[in-house]
Amino acid sequence: MQSTRTFSDKVFLFLKGLAMGAANKVPGVSGGVVAFVAGFYEEFIYSLQKFNLKSLKLLLNARFVSFFQYINAKFLFILILGMIFSYFSVSKLLDYFIKHYELYVWSTFFGMIVGSIYYIGKDFRIRSLRTIVFIVLGILAGLSISFLKPATENDHLLFVFFCGIISVSGMTLPGLSGSFILILLGNYVLLLVDSVNALYDTIADLVKFDFSFTENTKRMRLLQVLSSFTAGSLFGLITLSHLLNFVLKNYRKITFSIIIGFITGSLGVVWPWKEKIFKTNEAGDIIKDTSGDPVLDNYSRFWPDLAETSTWIAFTFIILGILIVLSLAWYDRQSKSR
Repeated sequence: MQSTRTFSDKVFLFLKGLAMGAANKVPGVSGGVVAFVAGFYEEFIYSLQKFNLKSLKLLLNARFVSFFQYINAKFLFILILGMIFSYFSVSKLLDYFIKHYELYVWSTFFGMIVGSIYYIGKDFRIRSLRTIVFIVLGILAGLSISFLKPATENDHLLFVFFCGIISVSGMTLPGLSGSFILILLGNYVLLLVDSVNALYDTIADLVKFDFSFTENTKRMRLLQVLSSFTAGSLFGLITLSHLLNFVLKNYRKITFSIIIGFITGSLGVVWPWKEKIFKTNEAGDIIKDTSGDPVLDNYSRFWPDLAETSTWIAFTFIILGILIVLSLAWYDRQSKSR
C-alpha cells in the first residue's frame, strides 16, 4: 500500500475511479479488471477488509485520525469520488456511445480484456497441472455465466439483498460483471433503472418540500427495494474483501489462476458481434422499463462478416482497447519505479 502519493498519482487514481465506475455500469464489463490491470486491485481489497471490529472501535471511541489512517481513507475517498463522478459523467457519455456506436464500444472493451489477459498472464508461470486445472475451471465458469438464461424479475427484499451482494462482485472479482449478473438474476431493470429513477424523483420532491410520494405505494416499494439492494451491496463489499484478502495471502497462485481463466471466459459476454434480445409479454410485445427503454433479456452472438467495412473498423477498436490497457500498465510500472 502506498503511504504517500504525489498530486499526479492522485489525479490518475481519480481517473482510474472514473474508469472503474464506467466499467461497473456496463453489463459484461468488470470494474475489477480495471483495478487489476491499473495496479491498485490488492490495495483496494486490503483497504476494504480494514472495515472490521478494530475500525469500528476506533470510530466509536472518536479516534477519527487513527480510523482514517487504518482504513486507508485517502485512497478510498479519491477512488470512490471518481466512481461517483463517473456515474453522472463518463457513464452518461458511455450510454450515448453504446446507443449510437455499439459495435465499436464493445470492440474496445473486448480489446481491453484481451490486453488484460496478456498483461496479467505475461509474467505468470505455469509450473503445475493444478495451475492449468484452475485456469480451465475459471474459463468454464466465465463461459457458463456468459450463456446462462436470465431469470424473471423478483422484488422480494431478501432476494434483492442477495442481488446487492452479487452485484459488487464486479468491483472485487476481475472478469465477473455485476451488471451482467443482475441481468441473469432478472433484476437489472428493477435495481439499476426503476429504483434509481424512484430515488431521483423522491429527491426532486423533497427539494420542493412535496411529501405526497409517501402515499405512492409503488414509489415507496421501490425505495424499500433500493435500500435493501444498497445494504446488500455494502455487506457484500466488506465480506468479499475479507475473503479475497485471505485467499490472496494464502492461495495467491490458485487465485491468480482462477482470475486469469475467469477473465478469459468473460470474453463471451463482451463479444462485439451480437444482437440484443428484448423481453416480451405473452402477446409478443416488447416490455419497457419506467424510462421507456426496452428491457434486455440476452444476446444472440454471431461471427463478423469480413466483407463489411464496419468489421475492420471494429478490429481497429479492438487494437485500441489493447493499447489502452497496456498504456495503463506502463504508467503503473513507471509510477512504482519512481
